[in-house]
Amino acid sequence: QVQLVESGGGSVQAGGSLRLSCAASGRTFSSYAMGWFRQAPGKEREFVAAIRWSYGSTYYADPVKGRFTISRDNATKTVYLQMNSLKPEDTAVYYCSFNYRGGVGWADRAWYDYWGQGTQVTVSS
Repeated sequence: QVQLVESGGGSVQAGGSLRLSCAASGRTFSSYAMGWFRQAPGKEREFVAAIRWSYGSTYYADPVKGRFTISRDNATKTVYLQMNSLKPEDTAVYYCSFNYRGGVGWADRAWYDYWGQGTQVTVSS
């Protein structure tokens, strides 16, 4: 089992920044990749970014490219999402996710094996 705990959400004005953190615990030695998704009210959960744990390769959804940066700390098994130039349309609950099986499927919700509880991000205009 793997437990994921997100933190760092909050309210910010458009153009501001936030950094989300996701701490993984449990059987994290088998981590292959971690990702961030978000879900706005009335919408499906959508891919935001992912990082391959061993090589640090990163993947981003088009709406966040150039504004968001995903990174990880191997020692603490923590993944971060630095969000800059935030827009009102970034408002959502952000979820951390974990994959141990490998393969390819960064943007596919079904590819991930574990999920955090989510953290709210609200961007006002």
